Amino acid sequence: MGSYQRINPVKQKAVESKKAFLIGGGIASLSAAAYMIRDGHMQGKNITVFEELDILGGAMDGKGDAEKGYIARGGRELEEHYECMFDLWGFIPSLKDPSRTVLDEIRELNIAEPVESHSRLTYKQGKIADFSSFGLKDRHVVEIIKLMLETEERLGTKTIEQYFDKSFLETNFYYFWRSMFAFENWHSVVEVRRYMRRFIHLLPGMNRLWGILHTEYNQYDSMILPLITWLKKQGVRFELNTQVVDIDITAKGGKKTVTGIHILKKGKESVVKTAAADLVFVTNGSMTENSTYGDNSKPPVLNRDTAKAGCWSLWKKIAAKGKGFGRPEVFCGDIDKTKWESFTMTFKGKFMADYLGKLTDRKPGMAGVVTVKDSNWLISWTVPKQPHFPNQPKDVFVVWAYGLFPDAEGNFIKKKMSECTGLELVSELLYHMGLEKKIKDLLPTVKVIPCMMPYITSQFMPRVKGDRPDVIPEGSVNLAFLGQFAEQPDDCVFTVEYSVRTAMTAVYRMLNLEKEVIPVFPSFYDIRTLTQATKVLYGGKIPGETIAHHLLRKTSLAELL
Repeated sequence: MGSYQRINPVKQKAVESKKAFLIGGGIASLSAAAYMIRDGHMQGKNITVFEELDILGGAMDGKGDAEKGYIARGGRELEEHYECMFDLWGFIPSLKDPSRTVLDEIRELNIAEPVESHSRLTYKQGKIADFSSFGLKDRHVVEIIKLMLETEERLGTKTIEQYFDKSFLETNFYYFWRSMFAFENWHSVVEVRRYMRRFIHLLPGMNRLWGILHTEYNQYDSMILPLITWLKKQGVRFELNTQVVDIDITAKGGKKTVTGIHILKKGKESVVKTAAADLVFVTNGSMTENSTYGDNSKPPVLNRDTAKAGCWSLWKKIAAKGKGFGRPEVFCGDIDKTKWESFTMTFKGKFMADYLGKLTDRKPGMAGVVTVKDSNWLISWTVPKQPHFPNQPKDVFVVWAYGLFPDAEGNFIKKKMSECTGLELVSELLYHMGLEKKIKDLLPTVKVIPCMMPYITSQFMPRVKGDRPDVIPEGSVNLAFLGQFAEQPDDCVFTVEYSVRTAMTAVYRMLNLEKEVIPVFPSFYDIRTLTQATKVLYGGKIPGETIAHHLLRKTSLAELL
């Protein structure tokens, strides 16, 4: 979208009296509220956000202290072409300097401290594995190209392991891929196709993590808190500790209208009546619903209670009310295929900072993710920029890790990852870092908070058209869906960009704004990007490239090649 389309939309009639109710307090709802105000000219006091927890931000969390330990359930791998996301933070003021924006802060940090991996893969207890190439055979490249050119309809519910042969799943490329994006072999190959097309411009530097961006602090303090602060100044109302248990939908003449929102607060149920002119935006499904925590001496207990599953339970009720509202069971119906575990470590003292600085050959925040290639749990870990939390003391060092295989037995700790205490988890990681002899000395210096997430990769489950509802279902008068489980063609789930895009789409269409939603960055249609990507997939040289140069050496096409 060119600058010509970046307009300030005309205020619609009666917008001052229009009310909006946003169900869920994650980034999708917060983004929608921001666009309702900036582009929709709605009054903040007429926008209400209902959140079941006592804190906003959804999956973009971060909290704790040095004594009890810090916790962030996950991290965010950002990149330059998150067009909707950076549009949003391009108008949210920085908390440090209100004359600057959050976008300004992120850009300036990444110019000064760019991410570049010198230790993308390790093995044999802390040794750097060769990650210089993707390790793909010609047949693997052909499979990748065919996948990118295939349609989603023809791929259907095919999984990664059904599409690719076993040898592909053992390549460096797949280690890079699955550890960056958290793909399991049984996940949808349709989502892999979307990722490959969407991020093809990152392929040439994927082994070095070139193009990946980071933030000053954790995602909550660097991104969510400035957004919440701005929304509060605009008068947006936040109803925390408030669960939406159902919504009333009236269907008449093919039109579907939300007429009531059933909320549960402090044990009391009530109904908020809504009119056809109001907006009701629902975040259907959540990656972090029913997360559970452990500590140094206790493992997190997996929550399998599907009857009390927050927004999943709400989505099931909505889906039962008619067609076009999606099929939640596709995503939340098999917890053993959608779970994994992360753990945040809070170390005291300088040893770990010095050791990991030498191992990664980078300053904190600049090394990116490190994957332990021979880990039975397939552990990936990262050292974020320090301090990772504004209240973090100078002598405290935070490390984050996750394991894709929580039901596997460890290499050093002979237990399933899911059964391990925090100290057992960090012992396994220290072993893989080459610190087996230092484990006993380091355990008294660390606080570990493990987190088990039953639905963390539910968005990657095999699906077909209709499993995810459209952002605005057919016939909807005032209902829209937001977040990772609302359908947005071409873009990729498990990204902040996807959530913000659904919010922008819902606001612009429901308020009938004459402004385009920023399109997905079209790198897949750039011949230069395609050429570079093809070259790196083939190990640095495109088949037939030398012959082509020879045949065209005296033509105008030689310089182009």
